[in-house]
Order: sequence, then C-alpha cells, then structure tokens
Amino acid sequence: MRALYATAFKSILTKEINRFTRIWIQTLVPPAISMTLYFLIFGNLVGKRIGEMGGVTYMEFIAPGLIMMAVITASYSNVASSFFSAKFQRNLEELIVAPVPHYVMIAGYVGGGVARGLCVGSIVTGVAMFFVDISLHHAGLVAITVLLTSILFALGGLINAVFAKSYDDISIVPTFVLTPLTYLGGVFYSLSLLPDFWQGVSALNPVVYMINVFRYGFLGYADISVPFSIAVMVGFCVGLWSLAYYLISRGIGLRS
Repeated sequence: MRALYATAFKSILTKEINRFTRIWIQTLVPPAISMTLYFLIFGNLVGKRIGEMGGVTYMEFIAPGLIMMAVITASYSNVASSFFSAKFQRNLEELIVAPVPHYVMIAGYVGGGVARGLCVGSIVTGVAMFFVDISLHHAGLVAITVLLTSILFALGGLINAVFAKSYDDISIVPTFVLTPLTYLGGVFYSLSLLPDFWQGVSALNPVVYMINVFRYGFLGYADISVPFSIAVMVGFCVGLWSLAYYLISRGIGLRS
C-alpha cells in the first residue's frame, strides 16, 4: 500500500509541476518582471531618499520581503487555480473515489504549490542579486521559512478552491486578503516605526512573522522573536492542513 500511495503522490506532484512549467511564460516570468519594477521604483528611486532602515540600505531591507511576497503569491495561486480547475472539470471526482488517502491528495497538490513557490523565489532572488549584494546570515532559517510559507499558502489556496463556485471566487482572496496582508506585513517598513497600537494590530497578521524570520535569515535583523515567529507559522500550517483534510474527507464543496 505504501508503494501505491507513493506512486499516487508522485503522479499528482508531477502533474502539478508539469502544469506550471509548461506555461512558464505565464507562471514564472511575470513575478520576475513585477519584482524588477519593485526594486527599480521602491528600492532604487524611493530608497535613495529614505536612506538606511534596520542598519542596512533600504533596498537591502526590502529585498527579503519582496522575495517572500512572490513566494506567497505563487504558492497560493498555483493550488487555488489547479484544484478548482480539477473540481470544475470534474476530474477531481475520479481522484476522490480512487483508493488513495485524502492526505496523499492534499500533499500532492500542496507539493506542487511549494515547487512553484520555490521556483519563483529562486528567480526573484536572482533578480535581487542584480540590485543588492545578497548575503545569508542564517541559511537554515531562510530554507525553513520558505518551506513553511509555501506550505501554508498552498493550503490556503486549496481551501479557497474547495469553497469557490466560479473562477471569480478564486481572485477574491488574493485581491482582498493576500494583497493587504503582504503590503501590511512589513515588506516595505520596519514594525518599530509604527505606534504601539499599530504594532499590536500588525501582530495579528501572519505574514508579519514570515517576513520577520526571512529577513532575519538574510540580514540578522528581526522585529519579533524568531522562535515565536516560527511557532506561529507551524501552528498555521497545522491548522490549515487539518481544515483542508476535514473539508475533503467530508466532501464539502466537492460534490454537486
């Protein structure tokens, strides 16, 4: 049975990877172009007027946040669009009735989202190297943060696809949830610049903890305790995984 489960996981994962690599011009190139514009406008033009932040140049400060923003968007959109397409085309029904545990199916789709997130993150990091000198303060934390973030938002994309009833529903969460969370997650500023009240409000934003640890991995600078930030990310991953498993095992939103 383990061999069967491994084959099922590999098949789903391979399908997901082939899906976004086959249309790489749509899935991998746009993030690189968008991040290049961010670096040019916010990092180069605006950054010269701002000066230093957190003891480094402004462009160095925002680089980890921009990389993480690209990873979040890629991981989320890959699973949300792929899972909903399978549900809309009724391909998912064949997978549900197959002798494959639900956790294997979830892992396959999430693995595809993680793969795309890592690919986009690598590309954007390459773009960032043209603008700043990338140095790693703690490579292990960088790897852990990217992995946990990709898993978390891939699960979020899957849950969104479960509840979505049309392709328009897929775009609602990125527009009204992901974009505000990332822009208010400390990508372009240090939380220490905010008044105490808004620092408390920012603590409710999970993206803050991801960018916090990721920036620490590059620069050695953090606004919030690194162990606590990792614990928050792990907690969200466990919670979203449990919710996704519950929804799929009960067939909620999957059967018409």
